[in-house]
Order: sequence, then structure tokens, then C-alpha cells
Amino acid sequence: MLIGEVARRSGVSARMLRHYESLGLVRPSGRTGSGYREYSEDDIRRIFHIESLRSLGLSLREIGRALDDPGFTPSSLVADLITQTRQRIAAETELLTRLDRIRAAEPAGWEDVLQVVALLQALASKNADARQRAALSSAGEVPVPVEALAEAALSETEPNVAGALRWALARSGDRGLALLAKGLDSPAAAVRERAVRSLAEMPGAEATAHLRAALASPDSVVRGHAALALGARGVADAVPTLIDMIVEGRNDTDAADALSVLAGDDVTADRLAAGLLDRLDRPTTRAPARGRLTQALAGIPGTRASHALVELSRDTDRAVALTATYLLRLRDAR
Repeated sequence: MLIGEVARRSGVSARMLRHYESLGLVRPSGRTGSGYREYSEDDIRRIFHIESLRSLGLSLREIGRALDDPGFTPSSLVADLITQTRQRIAAETELLTRLDRIRAAEPAGWEDVLQVVALLQALASKNADARQRAALSSAGEVPVPVEALAEAALSETEPNVAGALRWALARSGDRGLALLAKGLDSPAAAVRERAVRSLAEMPGAEATAHLRAALASPDSVVRGHAALALGARGVADAVPTLIDMIVEGRNDTDAADALSVLAGDDVTADRLAAGLLDRLDRPTTRAPARGRLTQALAGIPGTRASHALVELSRDTDRAVALTATYLLRLRDAR
């Protein structure tokens, strides 16, 4: 079969067939009397094999090895191809993400595009000062894309830079909330904590909804940060977690302060006092926790808290009784 017919049957151009021949990949089995290349059925089968391997991403040199080296092991080459493909996909995905973020910044011209690129590169810098400057520059005419800020906030380990990123996110609207909320489910505890701390500084109803959901997290650190933020926002759902924090001694002073903020009216104040007293009277509550619960009553106004302190001033635990007596004196002096 002549080269033209082979090209028609295989879909490989005559020029490419000649290139394969120059590389030694295909060697026509014979020549016609006029000197034209003549391909056998085996030659055509080899051409199809070459095209199949090319479709997997192999180079022509690798194809030559695969077809001619008796010791060649396909499994190792396929493993290498998988690795290379994954790397290529990761690089393309990263590029696509960067392009999406540039588009989200709505640049007016190429100067704006270059500025966004520079800011994105600064956010990924190994220099903490450069990352912090990039975060703080988000208030400029061409802001850092919100998604990039959120992603950076979830990975930042430097406290000052993390604070700047949270500040920038709080000023940037709610577009980064979905990424931050996703961070709450990260397998890495540090990422979960960064996510909830960032959400805690985000304003708005959507951020509050994510914080409410975080109260059900199995991570006590996430629950604690969410409860403190919700307490500051006046959300009563945080009360059980705040009382748990006082009992467990985790940020108990901050938790008690949050409860005092929630005690904005007499009915709520009495309910909070009753909740603290209920935990204090449980047989499973140990002495240190009883002391912290007693101290927390100091920030709760109203008659229920006052009556509770009077009762506790006669408690069999001398430390609790002394604390309650001292707190009653402070209340009387107001």
C-alpha cells in the first residue's frame, strides 16, 4: 500500500508518516519498482499503535522505546504519565483560578491587570511583610480579589499578617464567605481555627449563619470562637457553648463576658443566671468549675443572679462561698 492510501486509511498525514520514518518509528516494508514506499499490514498496524500511544501523551521518543524495547515495562511509564498529567492539571487549574480572580477584580485596563497580578504574587510571597502589605492594600483602587484573601487567610501562620487578612476580608463584602465556611470542615485543625476566626470578624447575616452552624462542630476550638463571636452579636444560641467553656476553663473569662453582653434584659439575665446555677449544682461539676461559674454570675444583672450569689455565699465549698460573698459586696457597692 502506497503512502497516500495509508494516509487516507490511518488519518495520519503523508508528511507525518515521513517524519515517523525519519525517526525510525515506521519503516515501510518495501519499495515499488518506481521507488515508492510500500506499507504492509504490519506497518499500518504499527502506525495505529503509534497514534494510540500519542493519544496518551507519550513523546515520540517514548513511543519508540515502548514499541521496540523488549525490556520496557508499560506500568512504570503509565505511572509517570499519570504524575505528569496531574501536575499539568494542577498548573492549569492554578492558572484558571488566577484568571478568574483577575476577572473578578474587574480591571479597567492592562495597568489594573498587572497590579492585580502583582498583588496576588505578593500574597504568595515568602516574605511576611510583603504579604501584609498586599492584604492592607485591598482598600486601594484595584483591590485584592476576595477569594485570594480568603484562601490566604486559611493558610497564613504569621499573626500580624493573619490579622491584616481578616481586616481586609471584613471590608470586602461576603464573596469570600463560602471559602471560609468550607475551611471549617478542613481535616487540619489550624485551618479550621483560621476559618472560624476570620468568620468571626465578618459582618452580616450570612457570616452569622455560618457561625451558628459552627456551634455544632466537633472541634471545641471552632465551637468556642463561634460562640464568642455570636455572643458579641447578641445571638442566644451561643449560651450553652459559652457555659460549657466556663465549666471546661477554655477562654472562660471571655465566655463570661459574652454572657454578660447577652444579659440585655431582666428576663434573659434571669435565664442566664438559672443556666449557670444549674451547671454549678450538678454532681459532676468539679470544684474549679464551680468557682468559675460563680465568678461568671458577677456579670449577670438581675434578682436571680443576686439570689444565687446569696445561696452560694453559704456553700459548703469554702472557695465558692468566699467568692460569692465578695461578689455580693461588689454588687451592693454599685
